[in-house]
Amino acid sequence: MIITPIKSNLKERKRDLVQILKELNKGCQNCAPLSPLTCITRCKTWKLKNELRKLSTKMNDPKYMKNLFNVLKNETRLHILQKSARKRYSLNEIQQELRRGGYSHSRDTINHEYLEPLLEVGVLAEGQDEYYATIFGNKITNILNDFPDFVNVLPAHSECYEEKLLRYLLEGPKTFQEIEELLTPVIASRILNRLKKENLITTRKEREYVFFFRTKRDPTKETLSLTEFNVYNSIPSEGLPVKKIALETHLSIRRVYKYLRGLKGKKLVFTRKSPKTYELTEKGIKLALILKNLVNLVEKTWDSSILISNNMNS
Repeated sequence: MIITPIKSNLKERKRDLVQILKELNKGCQNCAPLSPLTCITRCKTWKLKNELRKLSTKMNDPKYMKNLFNVLKNETRLHILQKSARKRYSLNEIQQELRRGGYSHSRDTINHEYLEPLLEVGVLAEGQDEYYATIFGNKITNILNDFPDFVNVLPAHSECYEEKLLRYLLEGPKTFQEIEELLTPVIASRILNRLKKENLITTRKEREYVFFFRTKRDPTKETLSLTEFNVYNSIPSEGLPVKKIALETHLSIRRVYKYLRGLKGKKLVFTRKSPKTYELTEKGIKLALILKNLVNLVEKTWDSSILISNNMNS
C-alpha cells in the first residue's frame, strides 16, 4: 500500500500497536471457551483480529488508498455505510431504506454498484445475509461526519490528485512550481482550477510582490547616509516588499523608493519577484484535515493488520 506524502511517527505507532496486540493475546490466553465456535460467534476480540487479518490482504494493494477514496465519494454508498454503522441490514432492508431516502434501485444494482465496492475496501462486512459496518468502517463514518459535503466537492472515479494536493497544502502555501513537481506539469493547472472552483484553495493576497534583497557587497565600503543605512538594515535575508520596508523605517513609500534606488546604484540591494502561491481556504483546511485523518486511520489499521497477521502465522 502506497500513501504519500505523510509524515508520521511510525516507531511510536508501532509501539502502541504492539501493546494493543499483547493485551488482545493476553485476553485470549486467559479465555477458556467451551468450543472454538464460541470464539467465532461471541468473542469481540476474535472478530477484531479476524477483521484486521482480512484488511491486511486488502490493504496490500498499492492502489488501496485511491480505491478507498473513490468508494467513499459516492452519496449512495456513504448513505448505506452510515446506516450500517447503526444496525445490520438485509439486502431487502437496504433497498427499502434507500427508497425512503429517494433512491430507487434494483437489488442487483445495489449489490453490484454499492455493496460490493464497500465490501472490497473492508468498510462493510456480510454475515448471515446481513450487512454491517466493520470497526474500520465505523471509524471512517465518524471522521466523515465532520464534513457532510465530502461527496460533493471531490471528483468521483479519479486518480485522487485533488486529495493529494489538499493534504500537501496543509504544510503551508506552495508555488506553482512546487505543485507541478508534486502532480506533474500536465495536470497541475487543471487540478488547481478544479479546487479553486470548489472554494478549497485560493491565491495569496500578496501577488507578484517585488521583494528587495541585500547583496553580498560590504556596505561599509560605501558612503551611506543614516536613512540609507536604516533602509538597508530593515531588509532581512528573506527579502521585503516596499510597503513593509516603509513600515519598518517609518518612511513614506515615495522616500523608500528614493533610497532603494540609491542602494541599487551602489549595488547593495537587488529586486526579485515573489511568485504567486496557493493556499487552503477555511473550507479547504477542514477537508484536508479530514483526508489526513482518513490516511492516518488507514496507516494505523494497516500496521495493526500486519501485526495480527504475523502473530496468527507465527
